[in-house]
Amino acid sequence: MDTVYADNNATTQVAPEVFEAMVPFLKQDYFNPSSMYEAARGAGDAVARAREEIAGHIGAAHPKEVLFTSCATESNNTAIAGVAKANPGRRHIVTTKVEHPAVLEVAKDFKRNGYEVTFLPVDGDGNLDVRTFVRAIRPETLLVTIMHANNETGVIFPIEQLSRLTKETDPSIVFHTDATQTVSKLPIDLAGEYRHVDLLSFSGHKLHAPKGIGALFIRRGTRCRPFMIGGHQEAGRRAGTENVAFIVGLAKALALAAESHDADEARIKKMRDRLEKTLGDTIPYVQVNGKGAPRLPNTSNVSCDYIEGESMLFLMSDRGICASSGSACTSGSLEPSHVLRALNIPFTAVHGSVRFSLSRYNTDADIDRIVDVFPGIVANLRKLSPYWDNKSNAPRPDAIELARQSS
Repeated sequence: MDTVYADNNATTQVAPEVFEAMVPFLKQDYFNPSSMYEAARGAGDAVARAREEIAGHIGAAHPKEVLFTSCATESNNTAIAGVAKANPGRRHIVTTKVEHPAVLEVAKDFKRNGYEVTFLPVDGDGNLDVRTFVRAIRPETLLVTIMHANNETGVIFPIEQLSRLTKETDPSIVFHTDATQTVSKLPIDLAGEYRHVDLLSFSGHKLHAPKGIGALFIRRGTRCRPFMIGGHQEAGRRAGTENVAFIVGLAKALALAAESHDADEARIKKMRDRLEKTLGDTIPYVQVNGKGAPRLPNTSNVSCDYIEGESMLFLMSDRGICASSGSACTSGSLEPSHVLRALNIPFTAVHGSVRFSLSRYNTDADIDRIVDVFPGIVANLRKLSPYWDNKSNAPRPDAIELARQSS
């Protein structure tokens, strides 16, 4: 039985072309790019070329604005902590309740250490209210950090507008966005519509490059102290020997995404929409979370009332289907998703969420398999639920009260 992989917001397979581009720097050009001897020049040149190519893909004005890291978590930590260290006179941060833990937990840690942090709410579709955002900005605001798109629901935030409003309110406020889920999926031009963004984080393993490579865009003039201290690498901004092969792989992955973006986006969205329509037609009491907001074309977060998402995932796994109940970084927790709680998803459904996230390597046959298997899993689990009436194929009249008593 072939595996259907529908968890691409957690990680993606390495593209064959990316792997081939990396191999020379794992074999013959394995040298330290900082070494002075002639043999290492190829590795150093490869890092320089990759930095220039990546800068071009995101519209950075200069390659030196691209800092290589190990992952998006490091990029996010570097952005937040680095700005705080460089600007000690301000101690207020604005973020949202639905950020990835790589931002949310950092913000909570800063709050524990004496910073004021405003955690902005979202509506039932996951949208951020712009007026609430503007009112949150204060004279002492140091940093705004808001994700470009949510990893669980795919809901896209209006970063162009939010960054512009931030700078119009106070040009000295630093604006950071976690673009881990959008780089390669949405056009990003940091010299154009995103020119008010000071820092932007992303990671290779979300776009068919390997795990272990990330990047942070730092706009020239942005005060941001190093997060990792040691050697002189990355122009003194991040100590540690550059991961040459993976940096080359990241550049290649972005080039591949740019070549096929429009065709991939249309095909992936068509598959996602068919998946949602079919599940909606075949499963009673199901909802697509964030459906009323602008979303990434590859992401579908589905909640089924009166059953547990964990049980659905295990049963799908037995049938060779890989999905998730939210962020891979929090999947070990039995707590309901903080994102869905922020959306005020009913307590009868918040535990019963599954996220399907697609990539260019998914096919119509994958969707056929999911829609063939998933409705039966939901039906069988509901037969075991004390809240479900099997005769009417609907919740028991007292289901809400029973669920509330046991929650």
